[in-house]
Amino acid sequence: MGRERATALLVDFDGVLRRWDPAVAAGVEREYGLAEGVLTEIAMQWGRLQPVLTGRVSHADWMTSVADALTQSVGSPERARAAVEQWQRYRGEVDPEVLAFVREARAGGIRVGLGTNATDLLDADLAALGLLGEFDAVVNSSEIGVNKPSKEYFQAACAALDTPPARVLFVDDEDWAIRGARAAGLSALRWTGPGELRYLRAALATAA
Repeated sequence: MGRERATALLVDFDGVLRRWDPAVAAGVEREYGLAEGVLTEIAMQWGRLQPVLTGRVSHADWMTSVADALTQSVGSPERARAAVEQWQRYRGEVDPEVLAFVREARAGGIRVGLGTNATDLLDADLAALGLLGEFDAVVNSSEIGVNKPSKEYFQAACAALDTPPARVLFVDDEDWAIRGARAAGLSALRWTGPGELRYLRAALATAA
């Protein structure tokens, strides 16, 4: 037997709805004499990242730890803090095709949630990007205390959407997140770009 048709959509934020221009970080790194990619490399070290994604430390504390790790590279704590602050001013860009699809799906009666591993800065980012009110639910790992790809994260997301896992379609650009969603009973699509929207429209039976 096939799966039930999805009646709810859970969409990842970074890499699906929000895009990041790598030139921004690269420009900061050049300006401060840092190795290419070092800002992201330090910030994404799991021991530093996981506490902020589960709400145990704030976004501000996370960035302070990144600046501390950079201090030796740039020569002073002040320059390290300045580099991190400049990097963090850029909050990414919304993919207009994905946002249009989210609106289309909701207009067609599909419940749509934003499912993201994020920090306590998420609400401010959504406001800055004009995304407040665009979702039926926002499931932020730092608010619920568990992160993707855990089963508990996806259970919380389905509860927030008031939809059983078998009726939720999850979209993410990371294989590990897709595997976690499927293990939790959701259907899942690995996002590679807006070319996936045709499949999503068919899967959700929204208007073309």
